[in-house]
Amino acid sequence: MAVPLQVEPTERAPEPMTGRPTAGRSLWRIAWSRLRKDKVALASLGFVVLVALVAVFAPVICAILGVTPNDPNYGLLNPTTAMPAGGFGGISIHHLFGVEPTNGRDVLARVVYGARVSLLVASLATLLSVVLGTALGLVAGYVGGWLGGLIARLMDLMLAFPVLLFAIAIVAVIPDSAFGLSGETLRLGILVFIIGFFSWSYIGRIVRGQVLSLKEKDFIAAARGTGAGPIRIMSHELLPNLVAPILVYATLMIPTNILFEAALSYLGVGVRPPTASWGDMLSTASSGFYAVDPMYMVIPGAAILLTVLAFNLLGDALRDAFDPRGG
Repeated sequence: MAVPLQVEPTERAPEPMTGRPTAGRSLWRIAWSRLRKDKVALASLGFVVLVALVAVFAPVICAILGVTPNDPNYGLLNPTTAMPAGGFGGISIHHLFGVEPTNGRDVLARVVYGARVSLLVASLATLLSVVLGTALGLVAGYVGGWLGGLIARLMDLMLAFPVLLFAIAIVAVIPDSAFGLSGETLRLGILVFIIGFFSWSYIGRIVRGQVLSLKEKDFIAAARGTGAGPIRIMSHELLPNLVAPILVYATLMIPTNILFEAALSYLGVGVRPPTASWGDMLSTASSGFYAVDPMYMVIPGAAILLTVLAFNLLGDALRDAFDPRGG
């Protein structure tokens, strides 16, 4: 009787995978996916964008509301006390934030134009700090040697410099015209230079530390092997890997510079009246008006508080989002 031939079962070929292959995600996509899950960060980002839009379109907003930042309106004041007529600093449907004591200028218009001054000075000063700090930090970290040591000691010197006292001394002796500028344009330019120039060392130390760790990586050695020079390595290899920490730190520098500008205006060496400034409004209110018109101090103080808080929360969220060890 014939024995039937036994055939070993063959393995089935794996079925082709269905769907799209898993694509790699860049650091920016990972950071955005983390950021959009953070409701506090999104709310802070929305508030920052709102303040920026208010500053840019300040003339349009004031024109729509029918108010001006510098024109006095004595008819809105109590003729006996020169204080705003009505409660809460003269708040009404026509003057949503009330009016200033002694002159009747609209507080909302002043706050809106003050946002323009604060953001302009803080943003330009931060840009100057980032450019100087990044360039010098790259050179100090990658080139090293006596030049890197000299830049590192310069950073230490700048960190120990009494910036506030120096700013007060310089701004107090500004002439009426210099460098082809005059008036408030000159004062704003000096403020931007002082705040930005004396703040670059903070970001410079961060960039230098990052470069010291990156320059020993394999991709830098590979770039050297292909004949790339120091300038090309710093601009094409190192700098793209520093964009994330630079962006995070710049976001955290802007609120610091807003407070710096407000402090200078509060001390009377910032922008001069009648140019609107949050710090100048606080200085005027603290001279005694806050006791009878507290809203005049609360409103610009709240503007500074909320703006600085939003930038700080956004900066913290960006730092967490770009953290490669984050979940």
